[in-house]
Amino acid sequence: MSPLETEGSSLIKEWSGQVQPALVATLAFLFCLEACLWVRNLRLKRRLPGPFAWPVVGNAMQLGQMPHITFSRLAKKYGNVYQIRLGGSDIVVLNGSKAIREALIEHSTEFAGRPDFVSFKEVSGGNSMTFSNYSKPWKTHRKIAQSTLRAFTSANTQTKKAFEGHIVAEATELVDIFHKLSAGGQYFNPGCDLTVAAANVICALCFGKRYGHDDAEFRTLLGRVEKFGEVVGAGSLVDVMPWLRSFPNPVRTMFLDFVDLNRQYFGFIKSKVVAHRETFDPEVTRGMSDSIIGVIEGNGNTGLTEAHTESTVADLIGAGLDTISTALHWSCLVLAKYPAIQTKLQELIDREVGRARLPTMEDRSALAYLDAFAYEIMRYISFVPVTIPHATTSDVMVDGLLIPKDTVVFVNQSSVNYDPMTWKDPLVFEPSRFLDENGCLDKDLTNNVMIFSAGKRRCIGDQIAKVELFLFLAILIHQCHFENKPSQDLSLNYTYGLTLKPLNYKISAKLRGEFLPG
Repeated sequence: MSPLETEGSSLIKEWSGQVQPALVATLAFLFCLEACLWVRNLRLKRRLPGPFAWPVVGNAMQLGQMPHITFSRLAKKYGNVYQIRLGGSDIVVLNGSKAIREALIEHSTEFAGRPDFVSFKEVSGGNSMTFSNYSKPWKTHRKIAQSTLRAFTSANTQTKKAFEGHIVAEATELVDIFHKLSAGGQYFNPGCDLTVAAANVICALCFGKRYGHDDAEFRTLLGRVEKFGEVVGAGSLVDVMPWLRSFPNPVRTMFLDFVDLNRQYFGFIKSKVVAHRETFDPEVTRGMSDSIIGVIEGNGNTGLTEAHTESTVADLIGAGLDTISTALHWSCLVLAKYPAIQTKLQELIDREVGRARLPTMEDRSALAYLDAFAYEIMRYISFVPVTIPHATTSDVMVDGLLIPKDTVVFVNQSSVNYDPMTWKDPLVFEPSRFLDENGCLDKDLTNNVMIFSAGKRRCIGDQIAKVELFLFLAILIHQCHFENKPSQDLSLNYTYGLTLKPLNYKISAKLRGEFLPG
């Protein structure tokens, strides 16, 4: 044996003597960890069913790119109420109309909480009504926001007409923009302009002003809002595995981007509210901001602060633009994808409204098929697939299973919209399913669509959102004919987030006649 081999042999023996005990200890530790994990999972399964969870990551790797689809698939195996584990958090997932309505409506208080997520604390300076936990101040905060919204959209004929006027103004400008973008046989993606239009309606309500479609600062702001849901959507890994913020990785990068985007968005809203506060006149109400300032800051009995005023406006604008712009974005795609449905809608509007004027809300009862189309967009696309995570405020039983207090709960509301116990042929896009034998809107069936959640956390703007969607669609379909780009396969695939966004597509919007004067 050579000196080198002899030295090498000695080193190996020495190394083996040092490493083997450490290796054995490590293997023993891992075995104990696995055993403890197996016992823990076995104990949990006695309370709630669910898939086996791996160390550290839990079931995170199983969720894939489309968690709501995974949730529905797991429900077929484990039932409509089951438990998963993400990082160090045990999470209950609710599926199906029966279980979800039992939880959110029959036990609304018990499911009104929010988890103590790090991302939630970054929203609207930590005072967000949408993301803060259930409490007495929260109830006061929500009541003020709800009453203010109602006062500016439906409290009386004057405010109702003003609200509808904002929608008409934005819809008619969209028609003009779409016509110009389609000139010379061009095709375009309507997403950005739809977002600006939806944002302008809520900004007109909040600030008494709108922004131009070519306003660079405003479009940049809206681009940030578009990215908002990427982190806040159910299943955000940084919330359930906070240690990911401790070292460089894609999740940490996304979270830091989210923090920066959110602070810029909130800074923009705050600056507008501060300007209103500085010029506030209790005798003159310019928009919802003035009204909220007057109620929260002019009444020392609410227990709320200036920060709650700013966060309320930020919540209203964020929610008011995202849901409507997403619904309109999908609607334009579907109209181009299903030309027979578009033609049927156009013929209905032409017959009931004519070409001499624009549709109004007074025409709604005669345009039941248009309302049905809007509801089918909400049901079929189900573009808010999972609600913002809930947390239980006390122990509660759902579907015969115990869910302990302070449990994080994911509500897969897309499963309600595809529940075969409620919907015939749920995988088929068919607006007529919402019409009764007399051609009227079936209110009982429309109530089964879940896009705005339910119970104490139901979106406070659900009714005005439906008004906006109806009137925008009525005017756009009355004035435009949407056509698909030749050879383009209009896919219904999407990117996942707090709302589902359609993949990039291009259409044209040809005028159906001369643009009507205002």
